[in-house]
Amino acid sequence: MSIRFENVSKAYGDHVVLDNLSFEVGTSERVTLIGPSGSGKTTILRMLMTLERPDSGRVSVNDEVLWDAESQESLSTGQLERRLAPIRRNVGMVFQQFNLFPNMSVLQNVASPMRFTLKVDRDAADKRAMDLLDSVGLSAHASKYPGQLSGGQQQRVAIARALGLNPQVMLFDEVTSALDPELVGEVTGVIKNLAETSSMTMLFVTHQMEFAAGISDRVLMFDAGAIVEDKPPRELFENPAEARTQQFLSAVRHAL
Repeated sequence: MSIRFENVSKAYGDHVVLDNLSFEVGTSERVTLIGPSGSGKTTILRMLMTLERPDSGRVSVNDEVLWDAESQESLSTGQLERRLAPIRRNVGMVFQQFNLFPNMSVLQNVASPMRFTLKVDRDAADKRAMDLLDSVGLSAHASKYPGQLSGGQQQRVAIARALGLNPQVMLFDEVTSALDPELVGEVTGVIKNLAETSSMTMLFVTHQMEFAAGISDRVLMFDAGAIVEDKPPRELFENPAEARTQQFLSAVRHAL
């Protein structure tokens, strides 16, 4: 599935987070958004999950309009939800925080969205959940609770849960930022394998430049709600053309 932002703007009070933004992500493409905190990267993902709406402009998924600020302005909440729901079901997201239900087992955390969102029966949902847990290396932990797992294991459960809804677009928002450094590799390894074995369109927000370089078809550098550069990863990381990109990459490297 493709993604298209057309002249999208979003502000919180006087703070503009997206400034007349336009860009596209092609079907099965892997695109990473980098840039300083507050540059609008996470807002893009949240709009695709319908957690935020634009002040102006249009957002489309596979040529179906998700947001159109002008035409949707007069819709009631119920009317808007009915239009958004079918498109939103094709989009999955893994957040910075794991957001697992602490009172549910690992298996229940993965199976429950399938049961209640997709209306899959319990046996089929449990079987699919076990298959997904196996794919992220956690089938042996199915009966445990989130509090019994490491941060890296919890994030892998969150990835399995998102995959259970069969999304065609997957969004990853700083999925390693809450992890201890030694746990980062187990999560990025799962995501890399997913990118290599699936045809899903993927959009990443990360400060892990090595991870971005290894997984992306394109990298978009953001600053102040606008795209500064849009290039293949090797070209952007090795030969950035814009001074703002050079400054940002230098700061990231010095922080390591």
